[in-house]
Amino acid sequence: MNSRQLCLSILGLVLSASVWADHPTHLDHLLRQVEDSQQRDAKVRQQREQTFLSARANQKQLLEKVRAQLKQERQRSKQLKKTFEANEVQLTELEAELKERTGEFGEVFGTVRQVSKDVAEIIRDSLVSAHYPERAQWFRTLGDSKKLPDITELERLWLLIQQEIAESGRVVRFNSTVIDTDGVAAKQEVIRVGLFNALQGERYLRYLPQSHRFVVLARQPSSSDQNSAAELDQAQEGYVELALDPTRGVLLGLLVDTPNTTERLHQGGLVGYVILALGAFGLILVGYRLIYLSGMEKRIQRQLSNLSQPSDDNPLGRILAVSQENRNADPKHLELLIDEAILRETPRLTRAEGLVKLLAGVAPLLGLLGTVVGMIITFQSISLFGTGDPKLMANGISQALVTTALGLIVAIPLLFLHTLVTSRSRILVQILDEQSAGLVAMSREQS
Repeated sequence: MNSRQLCLSILGLVLSASVWADHPTHLDHLLRQVEDSQQRDAKVRQQREQTFLSARANQKQLLEKVRAQLKQERQRSKQLKKTFEANEVQLTELEAELKERTGEFGEVFGTVRQVSKDVAEIIRDSLVSAHYPERAQWFRTLGDSKKLPDITELERLWLLIQQEIAESGRVVRFNSTVIDTDGVAAKQEVIRVGLFNALQGERYLRYLPQSHRFVVLARQPSSSDQNSAAELDQAQEGYVELALDPTRGVLLGLLVDTPNTTERLHQGGLVGYVILALGAFGLILVGYRLIYLSGMEKRIQRQLSNLSQPSDDNPLGRILAVSQENRNADPKHLELLIDEAILRETPRLTRAEGLVKLLAGVAPLLGLLGTVVGMIITFQSISLFGTGDPKLMANGISQALVTTALGLIVAIPLLFLHTLVTSRSRILVQILDEQSAGLVAMSREQS
C-alpha cells in the first residue's frame, strides 16, 4: 500500500465517524419515545386528578343539599301528621255533632236514598221516561249522593213520583224515534197508553230504555187488537176498547218467540210432514168416497121409485136387470145369480174403507216415531251441551210433542170419517140385500 492509498483510507474513516456522530442509533430513538410517553401520561394523570378533586367537591355539595331537603321533608311529615291527627279529631267531633243534630232525620234521609235507588230502576224502564228521559238520572244521582238532601230535592222527589202516578192513567201523544222492522229509525207520532203499551198507528211498540227509542214488534197481536189500536189512533175523544199488556210489554215481547201454527207444523220435521201428507191423502180419499156414495144413494133411491125399469147407472138397477133377464130360471139358480151380482157390486161400494182405516192407525204410530226421534235429539243436546240452557233441548222436545199431536189430530178425524163412510156403504149394501131377497121371494111365489 502506497502513501496515497493510506491517506484515502484515513479520510474515509474520518468521514464515517463524523456521519455516525450526526445520526443517533435506534436505542437512543426508543429512549426518547419512552420519555415523551411518560411526560404525556403524567399530564393525563394530573388532569384526571384535578377532575376527580373538582367532582368530589361537587358531590359533597350535592350530598349536603340532599341532606338539607331530607331534613325539611321530615319536618313537613311531622307537621302533616299533626294536621292529620287534628283533622281526625275534628272529623269525629263533626260527625258526632251531625248525628246529634240530625237525630231521627238520619233514618229519613237514608230512606230517601233507598227510595231514590229503587224508583230509579222503575223510572228507567217506564214508558213515561220516553217522554221525560232525564228523570232516571236525577234519581240515581240522589240515591248515590253522600250529602243530606235539602228541601228542594225532597220536593222534587215527591213531584216526580206523583208525576209517574198521574201519567199511569193518561193517554198521551208525542213524537219519538221509532225503529221499524227493516231497521230504519225515524221520528214518528207515538201513543202512550198509561204505563202499559205504546202504539204507532195500528202497530204495537216495544220500549228500549237504554236509547229511549221504540221498536216495532216483529210479530203483532191478533187482527182484532190491531183494529182496536187503529181506532185509538183515529179517535180524538171518548172511549176506545183496547187490549193492554199489564206486564208493561213483557207479554208482547214474548210474541216474537211464540211460534204460529205454520211454525208449529215445521217443528214436527220430516215425520210431521209425512203425517200431514197421509192425513191430507186420507181426507181427499174420504171426500171422494162420500161424494161417490152420495151419488149412488141418489141413483138407488131413484131406482127404488121405479123398480119395473132397471137402469144400468146404479147397482140396484143392474141387479134388477139380472133378475129380469133370468125371470124364467129356477128360483135357486136365480138366487145364485142375484148373489153373484151383489158380490160384484159390493166391492165398489166398500172400496178404500180399509185404506182409510189403515191411515187412521198408522198416523199415531208415526207420531210415536216422531216422539222417539225428538227424544233422541234432546238427549244428544244434553250430552253435548249439558242441561244449563233449556233452549238447546227445546228443538227435540218440540218435535216429540208436535209429531204426537199431529198423529192424534190426523187419526181421530179419520176414525170418525171411516165410520161414516162404512155406515153409508153398509146402508147401500143393505138396500141391495133387501131388494134381492124380495126378488127371490117373488120368483118363488111365481113358481
